[in-house]
Amino acid sequence: MRREHGTPRPGWEKTIEGQGLAYHRLAHPEGLSRPYWDESVHYVFSMDEVDALEEQVEELHRMCLSAAEHVVSAGRFADFAIPKWAAEEVARSWERRDPYLYGRFDLRYDGTGPAKLLEYNADTPTSLVESSVVQWYWLQDVHPGDDQWNSVHERLVDRWRELHLPPGPTHFAFTNMDETGEEAMTVAYLQETAEQAGRETCAVAMEDIGWDALNRRFVDLDERMIRSAFKLYPWEWMLADDFGRQAVRHSTWIEPLWKALLSNKALLAVLWELYPGHPNLLPAYLDGPRDLTSYIAKPLLGREGASMRVVTPGGVESTPGSYGREGYVHQGFEALPSFEGQRPVLGAWVVGDAAAGLGIRETSGLITDDTSSFVPHRIEQP
Repeated sequence: MRREHGTPRPGWEKTIEGQGLAYHRLAHPEGLSRPYWDESVHYVFSMDEVDALEEQVEELHRMCLSAAEHVVSAGRFADFAIPKWAAEEVARSWERRDPYLYGRFDLRYDGTGPAKLLEYNADTPTSLVESSVVQWYWLQDVHPGDDQWNSVHERLVDRWRELHLPPGPTHFAFTNMDETGEEAMTVAYLQETAEQAGRETCAVAMEDIGWDALNRRFVDLDERMIRSAFKLYPWEWMLADDFGRQAVRHSTWIEPLWKALLSNKALLAVLWELYPGHPNLLPAYLDGPRDLTSYIAKPLLGREGASMRVVTPGGVESTPGSYGREGYVHQGFEALPSFEGQRPVLGAWVVGDAAAGLGIRETSGLITDDTSSFVPHRIEQP
């Protein structure tokens, strides 16, 4: 694994916008000199490294499914801040094995040892368009003789064919609260993969979904019944909404309700309980840092690196935010590796149960947040 420099393609902005990354100008806070999509640098991996990472990611995925089984069997919903009224429905969703599509592991990796799990974005992961589509076309334009860890698109299409969903169109739901367009483009891309798999689809805003109390069903603006829906809208928001009690019992949602267990950072502590000392895990506890001298406190339901606190013998570093009401997990802290002063976090995609590809975000800080930039990667041919 190494970081290399290159010359951006002429007109790269229009190129990536035409490939779906229309939100790249708005994906960053104002005032940053570095663009969100940065093809002036990229990372290079060997095939052996990628093969090893694929095996580790699929093992982590299996471990997470075992952790979900443990949480349901032991009734540990309070550790995940699941409302009491929803706990039984989460259990039922798991016991039914409600269908699931994809997720993204965030990993610490420097090329010299096993990857370390930082968190699992199992409910509403983004950076999908740039991982699946945009960096693939960059590879074809700039390094056509090399490969890339990227079968995301093909696996998504195949996964849609595998899913057993109710008859009728599958709705694809985004939220009108999305100010950058990232969520709308992600949902549109996933809708396209479903259509390529032969599924009938239609788009809808979450805010436009209605509850037909007489017939006890969700409907869209045309009064069509919503039998199945992909939603880029986290379950903790749905459970807090007025229609949350109906949502857990009606319609097939992707991602399913049981993914609320895997998208919650309490998962990190449960994994450490079940697999203490595992080479792909960092120590993590729900009741405090215990004997950790360096740790990071992460809100159970935080996003974009907000409301975190890094504690080391050298001091304390915090990020602003309003998360944390539900509690925190305390995870052993190992700084992301530094490559020329930039720290990459590897976003490893899982589609169904298979490792599917890689997206890399990097930042100069200790915590990857909304100021990070996405950079492409390639696999060097021997």
